[in-house]
Amino acid sequence: MTSRVVVSIRVPCSPIQAFEVFTDEIGEWWSDNELFRFTPRSPGKLAFEPPSDASHGRLVEQLPNGKIFEIGPIRVWHPGERLVVGWRQATFGPEHATEVEVRFEPVGSHTRVTVEHRGWDTVPQDHLARHTFPLTIFYQRQGEQWRAGLEHLRNKLSQD
Repeated sequence: MTSRVVVSIRVPCSPIQAFEVFTDEIGEWWSDNELFRFTPRSPGKLAFEPPSDASHGRLVEQLPNGKIFEIGPIRVWHPGERLVVGWRQATFGPEHATEVEVRFEPVGSHTRVTVEHRGWDTVPQDHLARHTFPLTIFYQRQGEQWRAGLEHLRNKLSQD
């Protein structure tokens, strides 16, 4: 996985608080985008199921009909520092793989939240998830979607 979208934003809180709101409240701040829906029945409500002794954890979308779609397994869970999660849409085949890495870095009294979404080069341009966009255009749209979500995250953290 070599190509990627990288979006950063500063939020007015500690890295651990940013991590907690990012993960515990993703269903509240996530910004839905018709171009990047996970299933034909989306949008639903996103939620992280944190790792435990019995499970690696995962990111899911609870659909309006109550069904759960697994977006991806949690690969790294370091509260206040780093999160890595698999990211897939329902139309992905086994050869398609994207993942999202989120870093939480202190910057004075704020935290820089950086999202790196990589692996879209494994999804062909003519695939439904890519909407026939060349990677440069697709990444611009994907970056806009992540930027909108992170703006909602910042607004949520500014209210607390």
